[in-house]
Amino acid sequence: MTVSSTHSPGPAAGVREAADSGTDPVLKVRGLTRSYSGLRAVDDVSFEVEQGQVVTIIGPNGSGKTSTLNLITGLIRPDSGRIHLCGQRIDNTSVEAIAEAGIGRTFQNGRVFGNLSVADNVLVGMHSTLTASRPFARLARYPLLRWIPLLAETALALVPTPAVRREQRQARIRMEEELSRFGERLTPRQDNYTYTLSYANRRRTEIARALALRPRLLLLDEPTAGMNTTETAEVLEQLLELKRQGQTMLLIEHKLDLVMAVSDRVVVMDNGKVIADGPPRVVREDERVIEAYLGRRHARSDTATGAARPGTATPDGGPDSAVDAHDTADKAAATEERS
Repeated sequence: MTVSSTHSPGPAAGVREAADSGTDPVLKVRGLTRSYSGLRAVDDVSFEVEQGQVVTIIGPNGSGKTSTLNLITGLIRPDSGRIHLCGQRIDNTSVEAIAEAGIGRTFQNGRVFGNLSVADNVLVGMHSTLTASRPFARLARYPLLRWIPLLAETALALVPTPAVRREQRQARIRMEEELSRFGERLTPRQDNYTYTLSYANRRRTEIARALALRPRLLLLDEPTAGMNTTETAEVLEQLLELKRQGQTMLLIEHKLDLVMAVSDRVVVMDNGKVIADGPPRVVREDERVIEAYLGRRHARSDTATGAARPGTATPDGGPDSAVDAHDTADKAAATEERS
């Protein structure tokens, strides 16, 4: 059983209708650019994600991967370029409208509400899909009228109608379904405050919250960061199961064994630019990719000798000269996002 969802006319509704038509890629990025103090953190980036595909962005630290995800989800604005979700332009709309349109995401540094339970964290992810609990939701787009839906939601929280109580029961069923993906890791802990969880379980809670939206496109920023080998293997199985279910996903990941196992396509970034885009087995042999990870001298040597390619190890960085500059840009992006 799922929570029924209807969206008011506007960008989000248009995106949902376009997605149902199936005529456009789920995500189309064209000429995306973002600069900080003259440094281009994202430089003319273009790629697509088709329905049901798993596409992974890889690259050395500071290459612009997280900045690209932040641009797609509206946390920062592009200097130029366009982003289309299911045929509808979204780079000129709000973060809230993008979420309602069907993009769910996790963050590089796990973000859960520590003073809420695991269950409540997941329920928060469903908020934009609720209807009975959110009357007059369309008015939230108008600054002078935002108090009306806020007041209505507060009143219904204090004195819920039968329709609201029914929707709440349905939401809890859906929450339990999302937690069940993680088995004994989360289900027995659903009433625990998330600040009491292990790091890995906080990351799992964040993924469950993103999935609660039933997203058209799921964005995962380093979902296995900080996890050991066993925990990484568990997440890989869960990603493969989502892929079997047809979930469209865009990932950032450093663990290239996982990337090769789950990805339909790999987009490689370096110095803010896309330097390769294709099937995993083709990308791992690309000399530009080898150079980005190991340096020019190693690329020539490896090409000549057939030595190890990216994907046989788990690199976390690249040439220092490129990394230092783009790490500065990523820190600037993070500062802007927090503000």
